[in-house]
Amino acid sequence: MLPATFKLCAGISYRHMRNMTGLRKNAIVALHHELNRLAGPSPTNWISQVRRRSSLLSSRIKEENQYSEEELSYVKQGEDALQKAISILSEQDGWTTETVAANGDKVLSKVLPDIGKVFKLEVMLEQHPDNLYKELVGNMEQMGEWNPNVKQVKILQKISQDTMVTHEVSAETPGNVVGPRDFVSVRCAKRRGSTCFLAGMSTKHPNMPEQRGVVRAENGPTCIVMKPCAEDPNKTKFTWLLSLDLKGWIPKTIVNKVLSQTQVDFANHLRQRMANNVSMEMAPAC
Repeated sequence: MLPATFKLCAGISYRHMRNMTGLRKNAIVALHHELNRLAGPSPTNWISQVRRRSSLLSSRIKEENQYSEEELSYVKQGEDALQKAISILSEQDGWTTETVAANGDKVLSKVLPDIGKVFKLEVMLEQHPDNLYKELVGNMEQMGEWNPNVKQVKILQKISQDTMVTHEVSAETPGNVVGPRDFVSVRCAKRRGSTCFLAGMSTKHPNMPEQRGVVRAENGPTCIVMKPCAEDPNKTKFTWLLSLDLKGWIPKTIVNKVLSQTQVDFANHLRQRMANNVSMEMAPAC
């Protein structure tokens, strides 16, 4: 399975409203407000260190004019995924524990209107958020090398430093209980102070129509949040919101078990990858 990767306002999705500067500005301000909510009220939170000024918001609106209509649509979809994911993660009530691993890794779930069942992985990783961000964003296409649940991740189009469109192919589960799936996703990567976000949702891209023999599944909103541990900034509180529609005739009980286990497995594979990276860096040169 794939990590999640991974229309800020409904009106912006309509062509005749895309040029309404006021609407764009309000949408961006709304996204900023949601980021504030996730950070929490404490003045020591990351958001207090990187408060945006209105001039930065204005600059962002000007930058949008540099995108084509298609590119701007992807940017809006990515920001919409981020906003929706943050809104879900901000609600602390109503989560049910799916599984708790021996090392403390936890998967919770919640059923949401119009979305269905979503899963939330909560783990603590012995890595600085910057290192994890580099691996998951900067080395995104290498994920198939260390995560056996992933066959391939390919960047189809990079719109900006924050936004890209990817094609991901998952491996079949043991016993082929769930066969290979592929996803076309728009991803929105953001850094706010010391906290990193990687959000995404399904989209369409002209260079990747549905493939014969592979079920085109849908994901989103999904989001990975990486935040330094308050007690030790070299550790990361890692949260992964996962929302997937695998398509096909698969019983929900099997889907739920597969998705929660996929999240636990991903955390373990990521730990091993990061440990291997450290070992390679410390290895003496020949």
